[in-house]
Amino acid sequence: MKFRESLIEGAFEVTPQLHGDPRGLFTEWYRFDRLAEVVGHPLRLAQGNLSVSARDVVRGVHFADVPPGQAKYVSCVRGAVLDVLVDLRVGSPTFGRWEGFRLDDVDRRAVYVPEGIGHGFCALTDDATLSYLCSETYNPVGEHAVHPLDPELGIDWPAGTPQLSDRDAAAPSLAEALAGGLLPSYEECRAYTAGL
Repeated sequence: MKFRESLIEGAFEVTPQLHGDPRGLFTEWYRFDRLAEVVGHPLRLAQGNLSVSARDVVRGVHFADVPPGQAKYVSCVRGAVLDVLVDLRVGSPTFGRWEGFRLDDVDRRAVYVPEGIGHGFCALTDDATLSYLCSETYNPVGEHAVHPLDPELGIDWPAGTPQLSDRDAAAPSLAEALAGGLLPSYEECRAYTAGL
């Protein structure tokens, strides 16, 4: 298992070692001890989610209030997606920047998304299926979104016509979320994760 730190502090791309032969494939796609060693604290597992999307569906950019936030360990178990992380932490050196990762059922990579980072993805195939391990249960009051097509973010979604949910289509821009006080603070996020 190899870890590569993202351009966004605290986020990591995880590449597992694949063991295959004519019978099939085996891989350790998640190891709490190895992840904890890299990120500096264990990932508390409070909820698991599975998301199935048609090609060109864009979901996100979602984030949760910090504290407690919601860290995620995301992998694609079927098909392929462009998984996108956006630094929404006000005061961060990379505030407003995004990075994309191809997650698929071939390389079996995963992404660790820390608290305070926005998360979204674009399905590159039909029936693209993501598995999420989450540090906190879903809290609709503390869950927010930034519009995924906001020109200020400039995310290069690989979809001819991105298909959005009503919620994501109505989400505020980055500037509106900032002005409305919805975005987490970089210092609060760092303090929270340091206490884990």
